[in-house]
Amino acid sequence: MSARIRVATYKVHKCRGLDGRVDPERVAAVIAELDADVVVIQEILDVQNGRPEFDQTRRIHERLKDYHRCFGENRTLRGGPYGNMTLSRFPVQRCRNYDVTWRHRERCGCLRSDIVLRGGAVLHVFNVHLGTSYLERRHQARRLLSDEVLNRRECCGPRIVVGDFNEWTRGLASRLMEDAFEAVDPKKFLRYARS
Repeated sequence: MSARIRVATYKVHKCRGLDGRVDPERVAAVIAELDADVVVIQEILDVQNGRPEFDQTRRIHERLKDYHRCFGENRTLRGGPYGNMTLSRFPVQRCRNYDVTWRHRERCGCLRSDIVLRGGAVLHVFNVHLGTSYLERRHQARRLLSDEVLNRRECCGPRIVVGDFNEWTRGLASRLMEDAFEAVDPKKFLRYARS
């Protein structure tokens, strides 16, 4: 019998709300309300020696102590690391960040978290944040599906790829991923089907 887990994705925009306030605690409250087993987050700061509102990964994790965390730096911003974070209620065996940047575009990454489920099975969760350019995403999708990232020999257990694909319409990146993975229809869960 397979276990069910709840996975959520959240692009936090540096913890800046629609009202312009930067508030990691407010983001943590939303995550707590989601009550997901695994939460993948994009666009988060991990600045530990700067202004308190930029120490976002630690401040969120302090409010969500029942989660394990992984962080993958994609670039430096506001004096410290900036990238993706994955939170898991299950133990995390390993974290690895892959650079999926194309040419001279903004650095983008894919954070892999190997999560140990009850019974010992390992679930590989890939937290992606792709670029905004059409050609960039085509390159990034091919890189993700390579033997260097999603098809690594060591990733022999179940895999979930989730995050911000930046595709407002069904583009090549989505089609390539659908050919390799079972896709979830966002319309079943969201008011808008945009990724």
